[in-house]
Amino acid sequence: MALRGRGLVSDNAPAKRRRFDRWRLVSPTGAEVVSLRQLSKRERLRVTAPTIFTIINMMSGLSSVLLAFRGEFTWAAVLIAVSIIMDIADGGVARLVGATSPFGLQMDSLADLISFGFAPAILVHTWALPEYPVLSWLAAYFWLACAAFRLARFNVTVDPTADKRYFVGLPSPAAAAVVMATIFALNQPQSGAYDTSLIVPVIISFVPAILMVTSIRFRSFRNLLSPQSRNAWIGTGLVVVAIIVGLVLNPGLTGLVIAYGYVLQAPFGVLTAPLRERLLGPEAVAPRRHRMPSVFLPEPDGDDA
Repeated sequence: MALRGRGLVSDNAPAKRRRFDRWRLVSPTGAEVVSLRQLSKRERLRVTAPTIFTIINMMSGLSSVLLAFRGEFTWAAVLIAVSIIMDIADGGVARLVGATSPFGLQMDSLADLISFGFAPAILVHTWALPEYPVLSWLAAYFWLACAAFRLARFNVTVDPTADKRYFVGLPSPAAAAVVMATIFALNQPQSGAYDTSLIVPVIISFVPAILMVTSIRFRSFRNLLSPQSRNAWIGTGLVVVAIIVGLVLNPGLTGLVIAYGYVLQAPFGVLTAPLRERLLGPEAVAPRRHRMPSVFLPEPDGDDA
């Protein structure tokens, strides 16, 4: 972690030999690697705060897997919801404290692969398609592979100048929310007996997984998560109140509306894009996506050119 120039390590400060200095880490770029022990308690908390939420996210995902194998599907779905909240909080805190880093990006993706890749795949295998072992195994593997592809593509195509209003492909937390909301709603006593037909299980097992690897644009709604103006704060507050009221009155239906509504807003946006661009201008639609390189090939030798 290079912190020189931020007031934490002074260029003019006298060199102080530290314990175990002979095993000191060296950055490949030549930047000084500063141990967390050298930081003040306040700076240490600022740097590590996002990782705390990432760890809770990963812990909830693992717990969801264990509960799914025990047949406690409702609680397994609830823990995926906890992981989604922790994932949102992770990114929000990182931007708030200015502690976004490549390490945090990779750590967050590894946690997401467990919570939104592995955990939903296990729920698909144990709850959605238990009567069809081969199909359930294929569905679980397909989900995990699509989630891994989605997260890896996101990591290698991160562009700081890209339009932050949109995601390319369905985000893995939103895909997991479809499985979570469906299981939670159908496992409520008022929902009646679970329909063992293949329609619902196949839809929730394959459709969100396929959407993760497409290039369809999905709104990020970052303006709701990071409001900048008074009106934005009011809008965020109203959305939060509406969600809380819905969860209190009917949590199953509220979860379905949020999860399925987010998925359906993408095709609705595609269908209405020409009309919105004509009435509201080009800012109302997603900008053209520029393909970014994801495969690095060696440069040709100059002698062979």
